[in-house]
Amino acid sequence: MLSKEIEKSLNDQMNFEMYSANIYMGMAAYMDSLSLAGFSNWLKVQYQEEIFHFTKFYDFINQRGGRVTLQAMAAPPESWDSPKAAFEDALAHEQIVTGRINDILVQATETRDYATSQFLQWFVAEQVEEEDNANSVIQKLELVDGDPGGMFALDQELGTRVIGTEASGGV
Repeated sequence: MLSKEIEKSLNDQMNFEMYSANIYMGMAAYMDSLSLAGFSNWLKVQYQEEIFHFTKFYDFINQRGGRVTLQAMAAPPESWDSPKAAFEDALAHEQIVTGRINDILVQATETRDYATSQFLQWFVAEQVEEEDNANSVIQKLELVDGDPGGMFALDQELGTRVIGTEASGGV
């Protein structure tokens, strides 16, 4: 059984994962408005990953005898100053997620909820990857700054990203 405090923290994070998904879909819409289909694809894949994260929290709460509670969320931003600014926001957002996961892990460890601590280890590793992915795109955008050909090539590269097999349910 989950303690009420851990249950609340997990529900809050589950809902934050859905908010994260909405942010990435908002970024995808922004990229589509700029005719950057590859950037949009990358962000739509990220949206799918966030939905997968939401579902992992949802399932875990239920498996531990908790009660899932869905919350209202704020609308994501609609535009950014540039593609680079959008990815800088994505990195900053992922850093917030990392902090939130770490806070729940501390809470679970302090209350000796080892099952929740073990569950969160997957997210600890995942957040390293999430931050690295966003930072990698930022670095590439810095390399192609002012080069339309480089931007075109980067858009093509980002268009090849696909959802990982774990997040797609093995498809």
